[in-house]
Amino acid sequence: MTTAAYRRTPADELSTGQPVPAASKSEDVNFQGLPIPRGPVTASLSFYEAPADGSRPYNYVEKQPEGVPQRNFGESWNDVTINDLRGQEDKFTLDNNAFAALSNVPSEERDFQSDERIRQVYYPEVEKLLLEKVPGANRVVLFDYTIRRSTPDADRAPVTRVHIDQTASSAAARVRLHNPDEAETLLQGRYRIINVWRPLNGPVMAHPLGVSDSATVEDADLVPVEHRYPDRTGETAGVQHNPQQKWYYWSGMTNEERLLLKCYDSDETVGAWGRVPHTAFSDPRTPEGAIGRESIEVRALVYG
Repeated sequence: MTTAAYRRTPADELSTGQPVPAASKSEDVNFQGLPIPRGPVTASLSFYEAPADGSRPYNYVEKQPEGVPQRNFGESWNDVTINDLRGQEDKFTLDNNAFAALSNVPSEERDFQSDERIRQVYYPEVEKLLLEKVPGANRVVLFDYTIRRSTPDADRAPVTRVHIDQTASSAAARVRLHNPDEAETLLQGRYRIINVWRPLNGPVMAHPLGVSDSATVEDADLVPVEHRYPDRTGETAGVQHNPQQKWYYWSGMTNEERLLLKCYDSDETVGAWGRVPHTAFSDPRTPEGAIGRESIEVRALVYG
């Protein structure tokens, strides 16, 4: 296999506290000298299991009320073969599979510590990327972001549960929430919700992101789940295991790579491929001592 030099970015140094070494590592070894897991892997994924009492499933986004469980549904762990996107990125598109892999995407934002800088520097980059890379897009509204870190004191950790961020109901509610004055007009046209996901301290060694080809996911696999915020209730989708689902991950994702995850698409001609189940997962090949994954996902309404 031909290898290329791997160079750490300033963001890597900031997040790890380690100096940036000379560009002498191959693409299959990270800056710690640890091998980056590549190729297909079998891993255990957490799928949706219905509440035992038959009640409507829910999940509290923040602290739940006293005496109430954070969520009332269970987990069904299943071993799944997860194939590597590396080397076949061009085979997958938003319209056909509900995800896309983009390479060589630069960013002026390095540390991702300041909310103000993320919104002033990184947001415009994400908006430009979506307008350029999403066919038909003519307007983008970024409505939130989440940074996840694999550290005990992190505000948000990687989510190790198969899910979809939106449903048809919650997507329409997002349009009304973020574009209230134009909502009824916008809802008559095509609107999509797309997450832009990237690592902050790549290459990813631990808790990579797994995605399922939406074309292999049946509607019957998906279960609406109340997503309860302090001031409103949204909706996500739990995902039941189905052996027909095909799963992928992008090995050793770098800071210059992006995964576009389509959570909803109002275009009925691609409706069956308009939602991508995804989850972080524990790769059994992750070397001991590998740094924890840090990532950011920006969520966007994409019109047109």
